Amino acid sequence: MEVILLERIARLGQMGDVVRVKNGYARNYLLPQGKALRANAESRKRFESERTQLEARNLEARKEAEAVAEKLSGQSFVVIRQAGETGQLYGSVSTRDIAETATAGGFTVERRQVRLDRAIKTIGLHEVKITLHPEVEVPITMNVARSEDEAGRQARGEDLTQPEALIEEVAEVTPEDLAEAAEGEAVAEATPAETA
Repeated sequence: MEVILLERIARLGQMGDVVRVKNGYARNYLLPQGKALRANAESRKRFESERTQLEARNLEARKEAEAVAEKLSGQSFVVIRQAGETGQLYGSVSTRDIAETATAGGFTVERRQVRLDRAIKTIGLHEVKITLHPEVEVPITMNVARSEDEAGRQARGEDLTQPEALIEEVAEVTPEDLAEAAEGEAVAEATPAETA
């Protein structure tokens, strides 16, 4: 189906472009949301008569989005989740969780505005894009941790994805210890073969 776009839509086109889209996308999203009109002679006349109003409305919405983007840019939000010792979450952090956390932090962010390239399934600092307007996108940081204390440590730059005991053990191992362990394995492998 061919439609006339009434606003800029990412990966589709600019305001006023006539584009071909799948019928379901047009009927279920673009037309009901008021983002497009069916491309016919009557709609083209209507679009041309309302073009200046649509451009003015778009410019005003973009200015509002840019003002919010200045305040939101670079913000960091903490999400507390249960996770294993290796930092793997029991579940994931979804777009809904991110929107709720940002809203609790004093910003109005809807779930559909959160652009998440892949699910957040580990603790740590994750950059997430928020689309405030088709032309305005702002990055925020999600600090996913097991506790408020861990969130503070991660914010200071500590890597909490490995258990502390394992880190201490690895730090204490010397090259001589590794050589002795390799010799012990060689002796252990040779002994059972000789007894058989």
